Amino acid sequence: MYKVLICSRSFGKIAKDGVELLKKNHCELIENPFHRVLKEDDLISLIPGVDGLITGIEEVTGKVLEAADRLKVVSKHGVGVDNIDVDAATKRGIVVTYTPATGKEAEAVADFTFSLIFSLARGICLADQSVKSGGWERVMGADIWGKVLGVVGTGNIGGSVIKRASGFDMRILAYDARKDEELIHKFGVLYVSLEELLRGSDFITLHIPLNEKTKGLIGESEIRLMKRSAYLINAARGEIVDEEALFRCLSERRIAGAAVDVFSQEPPKKSPLLRLDNIITTPHIAAYTPDSIREIDLVTAQNTLKVLNNERPPDRCIANPSVYRRKGF
Repeated sequence: MYKVLICSRSFGKIAKDGVELLKKNHCELIENPFHRVLKEDDLISLIPGVDGLITGIEEVTGKVLEAADRLKVVSKHGVGVDNIDVDAATKRGIVVTYTPATGKEAEAVADFTFSLIFSLARGICLADQSVKSGGWERVMGADIWGKVLGVVGTGNIGGSVIKRASGFDMRILAYDARKDEELIHKFGVLYVSLEELLRGSDFITLHIPLNEKTKGLIGESEIRLMKRSAYLINAARGEIVDEEALFRCLSERRIAGAAVDVFSQEPPKKSPLLRLDNIITTPHIAAYTPDSIREIDLVTAQNTLKVLNNERPPDRCIANPSVYRRKGF
């Protein structure tokens, strides 16, 4: 019998497939007793005796891992592992896994990205607020058809966004370390420098992981390269964008608007961005659909079980493969 601590509050909430898979495979599930994002001290108190940890946005620090006496796997219920001290886990021989944005998750995020583009361009949120407050303000919108879309990161999610953009006859500029030849040939994607993308796009959407290279990638100088009529969409990670710089540029109407589903601190609480009328804010829900969550749950459970049973998860799901190399896999 394995003990698995479930920190993620969405794991098993929408669908039970992942939970049932773990239970059928001799796992005793320990639920989050606080029903909130766990802090470091909370995790330190709960982690002893635990074989597997399924985490959402909790900070799994080196101190937490030091307190883990039986832990074999930290399984991220989602994509980014920036909240996990992967180096510390590797030193202790703990495997870190995640659920890559493929299949239904990627499609859900791409759908959501386009819903933000529509909402920004046509002022849907402002119009809705006007009518509900007794007004009848006819908000002037911006066109989407035939405009230029800049996609930063052309992996599974970025590629899915591009497929949708092709239906609106949009010209696609892309920035990524790796060029996707299929996207070039099928959709006419033009790979350019980040500066060219920022200068030339009407809508810019971010679909890259958070790491040392991408943290603060979009700062004040980058935002000021954008057209005054342009919009910025971030459904990736909050720290990729300098939020203070974004606030200044939006306040000055240096760009037309922005939509963010992610913040450097979640929930954002006192973020000045929340005071502006030219930004749409949502609570990290881009992948939050029944089909997407069910798929993420299952992959998370499968990754956890693979490690607990001394098997290797798919390479695309492992954040620290060097642990397996040490084991001779």
